[in-house]
Amino acid sequence: MLKRHFSERLRRLLRTFPIVCVLGSRQCGKTTFIKDALPKWRYLDLEKPSDVVRLSEDPEDALAQLESRFILDEAQRLPALFPILRSFADRRRNQPGQVVLLGSASLSLIKQISESLAGRVGFLDMTPFQWDEVCGKRKVFTPETLWYRGGFPDAFLTASDAARTDWFEAYTRTFIERDLTALGIEVSAPQMRRLWTMLAHANGAIWNASQIAAALGVAYHTVNRYTDILEQTFLIRKLQPYFTNIGKRIVKSPKVYFRDTGLLHYFLGMRDFKTLNIHPGRGVSWEAFVVEHVISAFQRLSPGSQAFYFRTAAGVETDLLVEHGGRLTAFEIKLHSSPSRQDLPGLFSCMKDLKLARGYVLYPGKEDYSVGSGVKALSFRNLFASPRRLLGL
Repeated sequence: MLKRHFSERLRRLLRTFPIVCVLGSRQCGKTTFIKDALPKWRYLDLEKPSDVVRLSEDPEDALAQLESRFILDEAQRLPALFPILRSFADRRRNQPGQVVLLGSASLSLIKQISESLAGRVGFLDMTPFQWDEVCGKRKVFTPETLWYRGGFPDAFLTASDAARTDWFEAYTRTFIERDLTALGIEVSAPQMRRLWTMLAHANGAIWNASQIAAALGVAYHTVNRYTDILEQTFLIRKLQPYFTNIGKRIVKSPKVYFRDTGLLHYFLGMRDFKTLNIHPGRGVSWEAFVVEHVISAFQRLSPGSQAFYFRTAAGVETDLLVEHGGRLTAFEIKLHSSPSRQDLPGLFSCMKDLKLARGYVLYPGKEDYSVGSGVKALSFRNLFASPRRLLGL
């Protein structure tokens, strides 16, 4: 079993808060991780009928019987528990590390927490596999392997491309036909699938709901609602633009990225790595892969960090800006064997506009080197084998 790298943050949160909430997409490995990290804790699954009956008939008595140190998986499925968890936590306010909640739908879960458990919960955002979790484990694992397959454990570890395709087909069907219904979200399954496919073709583009709505033949409000669902279930990311007063018009719409490139490649019809190598969306797919790694690493290592992209109305763009520790760091992402100064006009312009002394280009090569004028090319393979280096950039 591949070891996940969230244990340090989990321990820190358990020392501070009575309740810790672990959030992440379905099948990203939350349950396996938490059972491995807390092997002596009681585990209840709110998708299991017997556990639901036990907790729903008399939740106050059920929680009193559990006493402490228990895990509730898919906690958003039983809203009646949350007011009782509040009194449970308040009685043990001086005893941190009492309950862990697992959830895969941020909107419903965070709404329930904000209404009942505000100030009592620490959050851990969990992702599918990242490069530092799989590198060096087997010789066959390369950054390209993770990029093509994506990080969902079951998809990443499958033995064949056909089995991987079958897994993603089952995953998307279950999500649309079962998970959304269980969350009380009514959607048209064919419309959701068509939208998901269109988002794959718009991966990395500036968000335009009206354009997608016209192509689908639905109202843009429907497109926005469905896209919000995918964002709140951790399947896509809306990357907001960076606003600052630099005397230039700044683009104000977000960009949309798939958070897992294996799922992206499934919707783009890529059934093997050879297809990825010749696909016209290859460069933007690499961009999504690296964007997710950068943001996830900063969120894990520097909680409270914020990520943006930068683009002026004239089209000058930088892929990623990360605000952390009172600093702003600029990143350009290139699928190029050796990016040069001529490949980076947007990064140099952004650095000038925002008065940044340094900038970085992330690329798939094996060596770090200087591009000049404060810009350094960093090997994805090396940087994300030890992502703590990001904090020193």
